[in-house]
Amino acid sequence: MKTALVLIDIQQGLDELAFYGGQRNNPVAENNCALLLSHFRKHDLPRIFIQHDSTNPASPLHPDKPGHAIKEEVKPNTDETVYHKNVNSAFIGTKLEDWLHAHSIEQVIAIGLTTEHCISTSVRMSANLGFKTILIEDATAAFQKFLPDGQVIDAELVHQVELANLRDEFAEILTTDQLLKRLNG
Repeated sequence: MKTALVLIDIQQGLDELAFYGGQRNNPVAENNCALLLSHFRKHDLPRIFIQHDSTNPASPLHPDKPGHAIKEEVKPNTDETVYHKNVNSAFIGTKLEDWLHAHSIEQVIAIGLTTEHCISTSVRMSANLGFKTILIEDATAAFQKFLPDGQVIDAELVHQVELANLRDEFAEILTTDQLLKRLNG
């Protein structure tokens, strides 16, 4: 089955924790993204980058801000495709679906930031569009959330609940090690 790695929103601005809720889980997510990207590059497997162009001028991901840049550990090479989006889904307003079909991709491996926003939306759409979808649980991360009454929902809980929501119906959930063993096996 022809597979593509889709790296979503791994941008410097997502390090600005105060803007996104103050706490994030899985501090090694970007390292795992880099390991997977390295494997896909080494074996010349299909990979594509998605970059969020926030329309909110205050957002660290606004194109005029330094945080818009893709993180160094997964920086695209000049010959690698980068699509820009300004909504949660990597499929809306981009040519991602066309690219996947043009490259005969049947399976999408989703990694990046954040689990509860752009990863969740993109994984759901990937499955709805008919792609077998795998989400790498330790190559994504979530931020804590606040309920209307001010109660805090821990970032790890947000992450785990979102994985549970996506599991089976929308995606197979694997770790970086599990995927690498499968790809090397």
